[in-house]
Amino acid sequence: MAKKPKSDHSGAKSSTRPNFFNKKAAGNPIPKKQKSIDTYVSGILSGNRVMLGQAITLIESQHPDHQAKAQSIVEACLPHAGKSFRIGITGTPGVGKSSFIEALGLYLVGKQKKIAVLAIDPTSQKSHGSILGDKTRMQDLSIHPNAFIRPSPAGDSLGGVARKTRETMILCEAAGYEEIIVETVGVGQSETAVHSMVDFFLLLLLPGAGDELQGIKRGIVEMSDLITINKADGDRITTAKQSQKAYKNALHLLPATDSGWIPPVMTCSALEKIGIEEIWQTCSDYQKMAQKNDFFHQKRKEQARYWLHERIQNDLRLYLQTDPIMKNALENIETAVLSYQKTPFQGAREIMELLIKKN
Repeated sequence: MAKKPKSDHSGAKSSTRPNFFNKKAAGNPIPKKQKSIDTYVSGILSGNRVMLGQAITLIESQHPDHQAKAQSIVEACLPHAGKSFRIGITGTPGVGKSSFIEALGLYLVGKQKKIAVLAIDPTSQKSHGSILGDKTRMQDLSIHPNAFIRPSPAGDSLGGVARKTRETMILCEAAGYEEIIVETVGVGQSETAVHSMVDFFLLLLLPGAGDELQGIKRGIVEMSDLITINKADGDRITTAKQSQKAYKNALHLLPATDSGWIPPVMTCSALEKIGIEEIWQTCSDYQKMAQKNDFFHQKRKEQARYWLHERIQNDLRLYLQTDPIMKNALENIETAVLSYQKTPFQGAREIMELLIKKN
């Protein structure tokens, strides 16, 4: 008789033939027989990773019924959230983000900390699928009982994060995860979204200055609380030290940070686990400083305001696309704009006037 597939730590059933280009949200399938909101909430608060994974899948679902239930779950978990240290990690292609996160994660669970990794994978604009391979890249960390790894497709969201990353963080915090790491899609000026939901922003770079220094957007450097040169091992140590010096010099040209923190430039080797302890100590030093001068809490308030307005914009866009009257009006105005009968500004004004009149 064939053996039943084993379940991983997040509740998703493994398969001998994984579908690497899954068009649906990553993680656990939503059970056919829906659980009650109280069942989800009590499971999350007790640290049940299967229940946590299934609740996150509800959050990521586009189905209206799932969205309503997910919102209730998030609201119930909100009073139990907000106590973690949120770290955003971004970096240039090939820098070794997953290897670095696994090395850092293993160090933290070795310190008896519970960590959640929210890994965002790029989504194909053609097939709308994503590889979602972070669990396979973080094999040692993914099987640790104090670690929860959740890969999610970025979809059409900007900023290197998935559409529901912030709500997912709330559930992870309610489940008792003390450190939450958000691994972004890549590096670029659109990384403001992840910066607006984390407490500490870490930029990973490869050894080698010169052209690389020119290619990094100033905005991403200004947002960084720590710049780390990874892969500083073997014959790349000298090059890594040169890059470290170049970035230190570059940081002197930037304005002072609002927090009063001076972003350091460090080197490490995720492969050889060199520099990981020092990097975490730097993260802890920042957290203590930001909490002492109240910047930590003020930043959390600004983030909440940002995501309020972001949510309003998203809901308004969704309303225009789903309400029959507004959808029809929008299509007609789009046709008029594309045929140069109306300007985009005139079209937008007419949509707003109709929206106000309708409501």
